[in-house]
Amino acid sequence: MKPGDKVICINDKIDPEKMAEIRQDFEIWITKDKEYTIREILDNNGIVTGLLLEEVHNFPKFFKLINRFQEPAFAQWRFRKLNYATQQAQEEVNEELVLVEPNEKEQQQVKAK
Repeated sequence: MKPGDKVICINDKIDPEKMAEIRQDFEIWITKDKEYTIREILDNNGIVTGLLLEEVHNFPKFFKLINRFQEPAFAQWRFRKLNYATQQAQEEVNEELVLVEPNEKEQQQVKAK
């Protein structure tokens, strides 16, 4: 995954014991089966790779675990990369999926078999 990639949320569940912490850190949460665009990828000192999304902006917070202020990031494992990176690429894929009708000669050959 890299910035600009389209991803889909595959897991938006919050463990009940972490609910208070999540509510404190995130004003906006993600939604399962919704598409997002990666804005930035954060290493978080090697603890867990986090994604910042174009469609979701939360206020920066101080995180004791990494000892700095940053926008809370969503764990990378909550997402799956989609097969296209941009709207233009998706449109190109859609154009390639045009149904091609067999010509008359090909239809006759199929019928003859």
